[in-house]
Amino acid sequence: MLRLAGGPRSLPLIGMILLALVPPVSLGLGEPFYIDLFTRIMVFGIAALSLDLVLGYGGMASFSHAAYLGVGAYAMGILSFYGVTDGFVHFAVAGLAAALVALFVGAVSLRTSGVYFLMITLAFAQMVYFLAISVNKYGGDDGLNIKQHSDFAGLIDLDNATALYYLVFGTLVAFLWICGRIVKSRFGMVLRGAKSNERRMSAIGFPTFRYKLAAFVISGAMCGCAGALLANQALFVSPALMHWSRSGEILMMVLMGGTGSLFGPVLGAVVYLVLEDTLSTITSYWQLLLGPILIVIVIFARHGILGLLAGAPRRPARG
Repeated sequence: MLRLAGGPRSLPLIGMILLALVPPVSLGLGEPFYIDLFTRIMVFGIAALSLDLVLGYGGMASFSHAAYLGVGAYAMGILSFYGVTDGFVHFAVAGLAAALVALFVGAVSLRTSGVYFLMITLAFAQMVYFLAISVNKYGGDDGLNIKQHSDFAGLIDLDNATALYYLVFGTLVAFLWICGRIVKSRFGMVLRGAKSNERRMSAIGFPTFRYKLAAFVISGAMCGCAGALLANQALFVSPALMHWSRSGEILMMVLMGGTGSLFGPVLGAVVYLVLEDTLSTITSYWQLLLGPILIVIVIFARHGILGLLAGAPRRPARG
């Protein structure tokens, strides 16, 4: 399920074991900060995984995933604003709201391809961003404070950072399993076939538009759940979460980790956010240092960082 095609099975397993050990190791070292850092990393790992489902397997380079992340976060925040604290309701509404937005965006944008598809998804994301800014009732540009974490009928106390960490970890594992089942199914085979040659897939009778739209909606729902998790961690949500640059960051995580590899986007989120945290302590222009790293990875690693670790072949040199 988590294996990179052609790579060792152990790499994703080792990565998940290391993530599972973060809380006890952090507490043992007296550095609880790392629990919060890796909670955020895994949330963005889920968002990157959701993008990889449509990009790595469907060839759809979407720039709208920040919108789904923000919609999920705002769904949790607005429900809390009206006194609804049930966590099951929070996540159900967050996933459904993001899926509906993805359905609308996908229904329009999937009728195009290439740069036109990318620009239409970007345009819709910016529409959602400016809508969030304009609604003053929920904080407008200043954002919305959330009074308390989601309540799962007393089954888990999200006021405890370790409990929240393992909720995010469990959600990540669940989505990795679900995506693994999807890409190995007939649905996933059609999706990959459409990426390779959509005209041929249509000619042999597959309604590729429906398959791609369904994948787009599933991806949006996953990203919406990531947004609800992010809102629970920060107890705050703002329109900045939906800015187009956030979509760019999620895309960079996917590219750095490795597209079409399931665990690659998670690894990309780890590397990107750890680099951000480290470089930002050195200089406020940390993006200038991160840019060349991303360029080197894209040029020399066909499958991103996970491909390098798995010993995947480099891109052939061009004469």
